[in-house]
Amino acid sequence: QVQLVESGGGLVQAGGSLRLSCRASGRVFSIDVMGWYRQAPGKQRELVATITSGGLTNYADSLKGRLTISRDNAKNTAYLQMNSLKVEDTGVYYCKAQGIWDSGTIPQEYHSWGQGTQVTVSS
Repeated sequence: QVQLVESGGGLVQAGGSLRLSCRASGRVFSIDVMGWYRQAPGKQRELVATITSGGLTNYADSLKGRLTISRDNAKNTAYLQMNSLKVEDTGVYYCKAQGIWDSGTIPQEYHSWGQGTQVTVSS
């Protein structure tokens, strides 16, 4: 229905920066909310940030100030700019999108997850 592909992860030194991208494709009518989540090894997946179609943002309290979520609606893409990275930021970062897709008969809601992109921060 709607597929999400993340990119931009990699290996960076502590204090460095990364910019993650998430592009949605498929039979999309709308993307109401896009968000980023992360999961460190052995830990539960946690919310990082979300952004609505109108540009309203929400950040995890512990991360606010070090990251910025944005989106380019023309490209169906969300971004996550991460600065001052710490070793504890290491993990797989997943993109999530919610909206309406064209089923061919009746528009329906979707909730899609990307496969994730690895972020590794070294000391």
